[in-house]
Amino acid sequence: MTSVATLIASIPSSVASEQTCSPALAAGPWTFDQAPGYGPGASLGDVLPTGSPRQGSLPEEYRNETNERLHERIRAAKATLGDRVVILGHFYQRDEIVEHADFLGDSFQLANAALTRPDAETIVFCGVHFMAETADILARDDQRVVLPNLAAGCSMADMADIDSVTECWEELASIYGTEPDADGRVPVIPVTYMNSSAALKAFCGAHGGIVCTSSNAETVLEWAFERGQRVLFFPDQHLGRNTAKAMGVPLELMPMWNPRKALGGHDEQTLLDARVLLWHGFCSVHKRFTVDQIDRARLEHPGVRVIVHPECPMPVVDAADEYGSTDYIRKAVAAADEPTTFAIGTEINMVNRLAAEFPQHTIFCLDPVICPCSTMYRIHPGYLAWVLEELVAGNTVNRIEVDDRVAVDARVALERMLAAKPKAD
Repeated sequence: MTSVATLIASIPSSVASEQTCSPALAAGPWTFDQAPGYGPGASLGDVLPTGSPRQGSLPEEYRNETNERLHERIRAAKATLGDRVVILGHFYQRDEIVEHADFLGDSFQLANAALTRPDAETIVFCGVHFMAETADILARDDQRVVLPNLAAGCSMADMADIDSVTECWEELASIYGTEPDADGRVPVIPVTYMNSSAALKAFCGAHGGIVCTSSNAETVLEWAFERGQRVLFFPDQHLGRNTAKAMGVPLELMPMWNPRKALGGHDEQTLLDARVLLWHGFCSVHKRFTVDQIDRARLEHPGVRVIVHPECPMPVVDAADEYGSTDYIRKAVAAADEPTTFAIGTEINMVNRLAAEFPQHTIFCLDPVICPCSTMYRIHPGYLAWVLEELVAGNTVNRIEVDDRVAVDARVALERMLAAKPKAD
């Protein structure tokens, strides 16, 4: 299999701008460690909030090392550390990282997977910042969580911050009040997507709310509607809209809250009528997929099966044959009995890996431009080798620690999510 990183490196610079979303993708991510921003890739144009974690300089020996030697050093460090370390790799990580992962999955699957390794003193989370935070919240007190590159954030998660959400909550309280209705339902329940900071998970835990994943968003919304008249859903508008629409909530009852405008940009009556308030946030990876891409796939591949992630815009989800989480997409491909052509709308590293893993199928990414998640792409074998060899030397670098006061409330919201089971058919 040719990895996405190898493909990008092989594209001549004269045509790179036509085949990738940024020619700078071919450079080592340490090139961007000193500058604010998410780095090249799908989030390149998103604004990095002030005060976001910065990585700092990776030691020169890792920047100049060959890929072959980096892999040798990673394997040697893993062998030395043994059961004292567990490496988690997200579906969207580059293949050069996934090959060293003990577990591969989505963010919550990985946080739970770490719990199955009780001897692990250190959890190395090859993903992005909010994922490492979740792992720290769920980990034992004596376990450490390490993020190989501190600059691996998430632009979607950054689109909702604790100050903006708190201000929104106060504005809504001025309109809705705080008293429950005759059925005991409070005016509004906060629901945060897993792709959010620990502070927002804690906000939900402290205000009667809950966390959701792309796999269980409908179950969580059902839970919320049983307890509240409305839902405030953040940070991803598309997951909220697509899920609520599938549940029968009319679009006109799902206004989008713009935190930069008074009352989110709406009049009081619109907010009073609302069933779901959607935050003005999105995933820059899944925003790239379009209905035109689906139309082209159907024209060029008659009978193609189109599956997209629910973080895609609503018209794209409506035009697809199916939509679901990363785990759903993987299981759908694995379950196909006959050779099938799949056009998939999610991050390119995962799609490329599926194509290699299931060669009996024809699998391609809906977006013809190679454009990985810019923040996931910040995790490079050089950083993994560095953090592992530091552990061998007795040093813990890039530790992610969630304040105990935040972790308590965040854990409440996560436990509510785990307790919200889908209804039996």
